[in-house]
Amino acid sequence: MLAEIMELISKEKLQYLVYLGLSIGVLTLVGILYFSDRLLFERFLGKLNPILAFLVVTVLGGLLLTFLLYRGWFSIYVMGNLAGLLPFLALTALFLIPSLLVDVKVGFPADMNLLFPKSLLFYPAIGFLVEILFHVLPLTILLFSLTTVIKNSSYASILWICILIVALLEPIFQAMPMISANQYPTWAIVLIWLNLYIFNVVQLLIFKRFDFVSMYSFRLVYYLLWHILWGYLRLKILF
Repeated sequence: MLAEIMELISKEKLQYLVYLGLSIGVLTLVGILYFSDRLLFERFLGKLNPILAFLVVTVLGGLLLTFLLYRGWFSIYVMGNLAGLLPFLALTALFLIPSLLVDVKVGFPADMNLLFPKSLLFYPAIGFLVEILFHVLPLTILLFSLTTVIKNSSYASILWICILIVALLEPIFQAMPMISANQYPTWAIVLIWLNLYIFNVVQLLIFKRFDFVSMYSFRLVYYLLWHILWGYLRLKILF
């Protein structure tokens, strides 16, 4: 098994170099933010040291992606896929509309987003963390479990089940604070939940159709529009 994995790494050297580059880039962003403001990540990671937390997640992500690559299920990076992804990036604007509607009609907190220019460093880093913890980790566990237990179903059917289940995680995580705040109307919570669910399904399909880098890039474009650009403009327009 170890020999096969080493052979895989040697064969797919470009994919691993891209992931290594992403990991180093993300850890660099986290380091810059942490040493400029040590409380910056506390809202998301509690008392965990963010550099250590991100290091563990990047290593975990590398191991999980290696397993997915080894089984022939998913890729880390395939040259040319980002060019093919370009038409899909327009979809990010559609996912922005429901969130803007709720923000304008109901209003999210003023401190919802990290302020510019730190947002330029923070959201690419946190997006990487989200992709590993909310997509790669649960998808690997569920896909391995179901393909091991269910022998008579096709891989395509099992994959769809996994995608539809894994896509639930982030919407539930995001909706819980809205519900507990007890200040948002039901229609707003349902709209945000559905929007996030469809967004996650699309992301996982992009992961399957293209690769991990493409899935991450799709989120980055959305974060650029929602958290960074709108995050800056909303403070001038709504407050």
